[in-house]
Amino acid sequence: MPAYWVARSRVIDPVEYKKYTDLVPGIIARYGGKPLARGGRFQIMEGPDKFQRFIVIEFPTFEKAVACFTSPEYDKAAAFRRSGAGEVETIVVEGV
Repeated sequence: MPAYWVARSRVIDPVEYKKYTDLVPGIIARYGGKPLARGGRFQIMEGPDKFQRFIVIEFPTFEKAVACFTSPEYDKAAAFRRSGAGEVETIVVEGV
């Protein structure tokens, strides 16, 4: 059963944030992840409007999605945005 990363982000420092986004696609691919939505046009229907990017990534299983997010290589890449370059909320949800 597939699972999905669903993330909302706000870029604070584009230069540092790009260091993160340059590394992430390869990491996600190693865990079988496939981006379904990344940036692009959006309309907030309800909730706070502080986020400006929305990301949905499909993984083959819930376990693969969690393993990717908790992997040392993702943690190293995420350090660029976690140091103040951006704010992100991420969940992993199992598909139906």
